[in-house]
Amino acid sequence: MEILHSKIFGENLSSTPLLVFHGLFGMLDNWGSFGKELGEFLPVHLIDLRNHGRSFHSDEMSHDDLANDIANYMSHHGIEKAHVLGHSLGGKAVMQFALNYPEKVEKLIVVDIAPKAYPPHHQGIIKALETVNFDEMKSRVEVEKVLTEYIPEKSTIQFLAKNLYWEENGDTKKLNWRFNLKTLSEKYNQFVSNAIKYGVFEGETLFIAGEKSNYILPQDSFAIRQQFPKAEIVKVSNAAHWVQADNPVEFSEVVKEFLGI
Repeated sequence: MEILHSKIFGENLSSTPLLVFHGLFGMLDNWGSFGKELGEFLPVHLIDLRNHGRSFHSDEMSHDDLANDIANYMSHHGIEKAHVLGHSLGGKAVMQFALNYPEKVEKLIVVDIAPKAYPPHHQGIIKALETVNFDEMKSRVEVEKVLTEYIPEKSTIQFLAKNLYWEENGDTKKLNWRFNLKTLSEKYNQFVSNAIKYGVFEGETLFIAGEKSNYILPQDSFAIRQQFPKAEIVKVSNAAHWVQADNPVEFSEVVKEFLGI
C-alpha cells in the first residue's frame, strides 16, 4: 500500500490534526505559509494527492481512489479522526472522503468547488503541458516560454512551473513535471466531469468560495446542502479560484474561526 507524501507542521501538538489537500496540478508547497501559520495551533499535514508533487504515480484517479488514499494516510499515521480541507480537486477528494468515511472526519472544509460535475475547462493547459518536449528544454525559462504560447496568464504559468524538477537518470539529468501528466490527461473526465457520488455527511461543514470565482454559484447551494446539510457557505473578498493565495489573511481567519482556534 502506497502512502501519500506530506509535510507536517505542529506535529507535537495534541489537538485534532488538519489535513490539507491542493488542487489539480498543485502540490503541498502551495500551502506552505498556511500550514506554518495554523501549525502553531494544531498539527497540520500538507499532503500531495496521488499523481502530484512527491506522491506516488498511478493509472487510477477516481474520487473513490482519492478518498481511499486519505483513509490509508490516516491509518499509516495513526490518526483516528481529523479535520480535512481540500481546494478544487482536493475539495472533491475530501467531500468523497467525508461521505465514504464519516467517522474519520471531525470538520470538513471545501474550498471553491461544489459536489457537481464540471464541464472540461483545462484543455488549453493540458495541451500546453503536452507540447513541452523535455528532450529539447535546457532551462525553466525555455519551458515557460513554450507555455506562454498557449497560456496568457503569467500567474498560471508560474503556478505550473513550480512543478518542474531535474530528473536524474544515471549521469544525465533533464527537466520533467512532478505531476503524472499522462494519467491526469487520460482520467481528466473521471475526476472533473463527474460529480462526487451521492451520499450525506451530517458533520460540520464549511464551503469557502472566492468572491470573484464562478466555481460555486448561488444555485449550487441547494445541491451542497442536500449532501452536506450542515454546510455553511462563506465568500472570501477579493479572491478568485485560488482563494488562499489571493486573500490569505481573510482565508486563514475564516478557517480558524470555523475550527475554533
